[in-house]
Formats: sequence, C-alpha cells, structure tokens
Amino acid sequence: MDPDTEVESIFLKEDEMDEEDEEKEKWKRPPSSYGSMKSESDDMEDNVEEKQEAADVVAKLPEPRAPTGTGIQIKDRSESPETLYTMTTQQTKPPGAVVIETSSVDLEDFYEDEEDEEEDEYLITNSPEPPEPIEPDDPMPDENSQPGRLHPEQDLPHIFRNIQSTLSQLSWEEMLKFKSWFYQWEPDLKLNQMHDGDILDFVDRLLEVLGQDRALTHTITSLENINKKPEAEELSNKCKRALMRFRLQQALFRKHQVIREGVIQAGKQNFLDKVFVEPEISTSGCGGIYPTHDLRPPPSPVPVPSPDTFIGLNNLIRLKKDDGAPVRTVVTTGLPGIGMSVCVGKFCLDWAEQRANKDIQFVIKLSFRSLWVLRNKHLPPSQTMSIMEIIEYFHSDCKDVKPFLEEDECKFLIIMDSFDRYQSPLDWENASVINDNDTPAHPDVLVVNIIRGTVLRGARLWILGRRGAVSQIPSKFIDAVTEIQGFNDDMKESYLKNRWQSNTDLGAKILCHFKRLPTLVMAARHPFVCWMVATVFERCYRYRGYGKDPPRLTPFYVNILMVQMNRRLQFYYDKRENELKWSTDDKNLVVQLGRMALKMLEKDTSVFYEDDVREYSLTLNEVAVLCGMCTALPAPAADGRTVYSFIHFTFQEFMAALYVFTMFRTEEKNVLDSGILHMPKIFASKEQTKSIAGLIQCALVRTFNHPLGHFDMFLRFLCGLLSPDCHDNQLCGYLFRQNAPKVGGLDQAQRLLEQTIQKAPPERVDNLKECLREMTQSDE
Repeated sequence: MDPDTEVESIFLKEDEMDEEDEEKEKWKRPPSSYGSMKSESDDMEDNVEEKQEAADVVAKLPEPRAPTGTGIQIKDRSESPETLYTMTTQQTKPPGAVVIETSSVDLEDFYEDEEDEEEDEYLITNSPEPPEPIEPDDPMPDENSQPGRLHPEQDLPHIFRNIQSTLSQLSWEEMLKFKSWFYQWEPDLKLNQMHDGDILDFVDRLLEVLGQDRALTHTITSLENINKKPEAEELSNKCKRALMRFRLQQALFRKHQVIREGVIQAGKQNFLDKVFVEPEISTSGCGGIYPTHDLRPPPSPVPVPSPDTFIGLNNLIRLKKDDGAPVRTVVTTGLPGIGMSVCVGKFCLDWAEQRANKDIQFVIKLSFRSLWVLRNKHLPPSQTMSIMEIIEYFHSDCKDVKPFLEEDECKFLIIMDSFDRYQSPLDWENASVINDNDTPAHPDVLVVNIIRGTVLRGARLWILGRRGAVSQIPSKFIDAVTEIQGFNDDMKESYLKNRWQSNTDLGAKILCHFKRLPTLVMAARHPFVCWMVATVFERCYRYRGYGKDPPRLTPFYVNILMVQMNRRLQFYYDKRENELKWSTDDKNLVVQLGRMALKMLEKDTSVFYEDDVREYSLTLNEVAVLCGMCTALPAPAADGRTVYSFIHFTFQEFMAALYVFTMFRTEEKNVLDSGILHMPKIFASKEQTKSIAGLIQCALVRTFNHPLGHFDMFLRFLCGLLSPDCHDNQLCGYLFRQNAPKVGGLDQAQRLLEQTIQKAPPERVDNLKECLREMTQSDE
C-alpha cells in the first residue's frame, strides 16, 4: 500500500471512531440521584472498560457515573443533594481536573489500580465546597421584639410531651374509650383522624386541629370522664402554668371580643378586631389638645408632640428607663372620649390570641371601677382583703396562680384602667407599707402599695385614667407617662370604612358627606366623635333625600355634651340607662361652665385655673375630671399653678353660645346686651333685645367689633341652637323641661341674617351663610 494512502486510511478510521464515540456520548444517560435504568451486568462491563482505560491513560480518571440507587422517585420530592452536587461538579470542573467519585461501588478497585501508578504523580481535584448553612431570619429574637416568645412551660413542645406521656400510660381499651369521649365533644375531629396512626400521630393531630390550649383542657376533661382522675391531675399539675394562661386568655377574649358602643341593640354587635383603628400614642405628653380651628388658632395653644415620639399600643410596656432597664409602671392618659378603654380591650385581645406580647405569662385586669364597687358595696367597712384574695375574687379560675406570680423570673402584667373612677383620696405618704401578697388590708391601702411596688413586686403595671386624676400619683412611682393623641386624617377615614365593610356604598357616602364639614373633621380626632359621626349619619341615610346639603355642626356638639353628661352620671354616680335625668345640680354645672367659657372668650384665652372654677361655685374635680368637657394640661403656668382647658377650643365656643341661649330661653335675659358696644353702620336699627332677633343682633355686633374668628364660631353655634332640632328635640328633657314652648321669632332672626349677608365685608360672608344654614336647615 502506498504510504500516503496508508496514512489517509488511518485518519479515516480515527474520524469514524470519533463519530461513533460522539454518537454513544449523545445517547448516554445522565447521572441520577435515585438510580439508573442500566442493569448490573452493564455496570460490570463499564467497570472493566474503565479499568482498561485507566491502565492506558495514567493521569485520567474515569468520568463519574450515576450512583447506584433504589430506582424509585418519591412523589413531590425536590431534587436530592446528590443530584445537586453531581450537576454542580460537572459544571464547575475545569479542563484537566479530576472528580473523585465517592458514590461509586467500584471505588476500592479504582484505588487498587492507582497504587501501581507512579508515586510522584498527583491529581487535580475540584470537589464542590459544601454550602454555607442557612441562618433563620430571626433565630433568637431579643426581649423587646414582637410577638415575643412563650415561656417553655406554656409552649407547644412542653404540652405535646406531657399529653403524649400521659396517654402512653393508658391501655388499649382505655385509649379507645378516651378517643370515644374526645370525639363526642370535638366535632372538628373526624372519626378516621381519631383512630389512624399511633399515639404520637394522635397527639400531633389534636394539637394541629384544636390548638394547644383546647387540646390540653379537653384531654384533662376526657381523662376525668373515663375515671382516670389521677392521670388527669398529674397532667394538670405538669401543665398548670399553661392552664392558668389559657383561663385568663378565655376570660379576656369573652370580655373584649365584642365592642359595646352607646345603647346596646339586640342582635347587633361589632367585633373589636373589625372596627378598631389604633390611635396615635405619644411618649411626650402635651395635653392632647390640637390647635386646629376653622377660622383662627386658639389664643393659648398647647404644644403638639412630634411623630418620632409615637409608640405602638402593644409596645407600651416594653419602654425602657433612661438607664436601659425595663419600666415597671406605665401611666397612659388622654382626653375624655379618646378611647382608653377600647385600647385596653384591643391590647388584651391581642395577648389572648397570641398576636403580641407572648412573653408575658399572665395578664390580669384589675379595673379601678371594680375595686371601687368592691370597696363600697361588697366589702363591709371592717373587712379587709389581701391582693391575692382580690385577684381570686375577680378571677375565680386562677386560684393557683399565686406561686407563679411570686417567682423572680415570672413576667406578668396588671392592668388598672379608669383610675378616675376610684374616687377615694389616697394617702401616699402615711399609708401602711405591705411587703407581701398575703397581708389583708383596706383596698385604699392595697392600691397605694401596688403602685408603690411593695405588693406584686414582679409585676409590670399599666395604669390608665384622665389626666386630672392620674396627676395625683407621685412621680417617683411612675416610670413612663404616655398619652393617647387620637386619630389623624388617615385613621379617621380607616375607621369610617371599617364600620361598613359589608356596605361599601353607604360607607363611601358617609365618608364623602363627613368631609363636607371641615370643623367636624377636626373634632373627629377624638375616636368618640368618629363613632358619633358613624352612628348619626347611618341613621340619617335611612331617610330619602338625605345628603343633598352639608351636615350641620351644632347638633354634633349638642350630642357630645349630652353623651359626656350622661356618662358622668353612669360612671361616677351609678345611674342606670332609665335614670339619666339631669338634676338641678347637673343643669347648673352646664350653665356655669358655659358662663366661664363666655368669660374666657371675652378675655381671649383658652385656659383657666382653679381660682376661676371657684369663682363660679364649681368644684375642681367635677370640672377637670368628671364632666368630660375639660382637662388638665401637663405643663404648669409660670407661677406653678395647674392649667386647665376645654377639650377643644371649638367646644369652649359652643359652651359659651349654649350659656347665652339658655339664659335667654329660661330667664328671658340677653347677657350680650351690655349697652356700650358700638353698633356698625350695616345695621339699620336696633332690635328689641328681649326678642330672638335682638339676641342675634347683639351677637352680630360683638362679632363685627372683634377681629375675624374671635366670635364668628360662637355666632354659628348660637344660630344653630335656635333651630328647633337642637333646642326642642335634643335638649328637651335634659337641659330644658318637657313641653317647654319653642323659641319664637325665628323669621325675624332669619331676615336679619340675610340683610347682614348682603352688607357684610367679603371675609365675613361665608361664616354668615353657615350661620343661616345652621339656623334654617332641618335634616337631622
């Protein structure tokens, strides 16, 4: 054969062999993590071929093969780590690198062959690095994080372990009887779930379906029903801390699940979780009175807290002292109607459903109202009680909680709301000191020692009340003072939307109608006013044609006055719903407050002092705490005196107008007719001061003789009170006697306003039109 031809044939054979190798490689099965479809004989042949190739090529190891496996693919199972590592190795292997196949069954044979190779030859390996461990997002939450961690004896593993241990002691017949009892009282469990699997499966299914608290209590009950009382008692003792928590949770859930607003209507209830909107709460108490006004700023505005001082409701008891130590006593205050009781209910509900503060083992509510009733009605004057007896009196299911509360590491909270309803004077300096939880004492003494910290030493204490009442607590016993500020504009809108989740069309109408009255939007910073807006508009929209005109302001302020006065009678004088009739003293309180408000308007001030209250023969406690229309301010005056004000400057203007109208209607006296005021030229003649037109003319003269905004809102409220809807429908039977004659001469007053609008300066016209609308519009 020609040499050239021979060389050419050799190359042709090599090309054909390369094509065959490529064809084989294309059909070669990739590695699999759970086994290959190849038979064992095929594997043996491959091993022989690999050994021969290893003998010919010294530095080249065999390519990795699929590890021998079961050949079964588990359903819905992700790729195994073996597959992942094999694929990763193939992708990251550089040219010339060798992969050590540790999963091959022929690894020993391969190493025996390699022992014959030269000792100075080394291998290039490129095994993948093991993946870094994945750290959980929050492996160990700190003490202040929410929702907190349960105590180990109240957590799931402890309960699971003890239920499983107790049920393991039962015989087969007893276990069957136990399951029958359990199934009888638990419709959430199906029959096949009760009998499938072993005890571990059964306990796991109980906890999954029922939750740890229900599973534990029903297990104990079912054991007692099958005459296994020793086992039930043993399980109860082992899980006593969890049982105490569960009973407190159930009591708080039943009490606060439904919010009771106004007059309770049968068959109609609102769930707190659905309607609640958390208000702004500040750690910088400024009084809670916002200097908002439709026409001018208040003459004596108070500071407003900055947003960086706001704190969440569930974090109030997680505040820190200046030295970083956790606080013991937190005092929360706010204006009357700001929603302190509702906030307490939401806090308790979140704890009961383990949405927040899970690290607090027990939350015990001791309302000052309940303590006051116990002190005056259920406890003879000579009888005393210890704090533990009082806790057991109000929480009868927690008779065994005392050992836990006295543990040094036990974290529990005592909520004492409505401090203003405990009306007995407390002797902070001379009350006897009590150093344990078992010493009986008078309730007054116990309250002092709880706040001192000598009783229930390990407790966190949360006290709520109106500022005029909580200000008597010595500051040395208080670690933090917070103040509920109310709703911002977004919160007002959220609250009104939450009320009508099932009727969004009605909710949209009410929200739009509400925004047509800017002064009402400002007043709705109080959640109480928001509730009133929702209630009134819902009733009004039942009537055809309502909503064409903007709402009137005066009826809402009349409602605020009436609700606060009626609450005063209920909260502090124990009156029932059918006993809310205003006495002469109640009416005198309203009149004298209005008289003081008018005097403050004339002085151009929005604050008053204790001396001013005495001038009008009123008591400071009645004005600043009980009536719900005034409040104490945190910052004292320059001379150290305590400063007070109305709950809003517009309410002061309303009370002044109410006083003027009341004196005119009941005594036919025009308190605005001083006889010395200059009458502007826009008035053609002076009306008789004893007529309603004369009263309005005196108010107009006073308004025009002062800068814009000084008496303008006062005039609007006075015109609104002239409407029969206000003075005859709303106030009749309370401030005015039944069947009292209606105010006459409204036509003359209406013509006077219309003439004044035509001649008034442009900046006064809008308010005068509102005055006319308040007087004549009748739609509520």
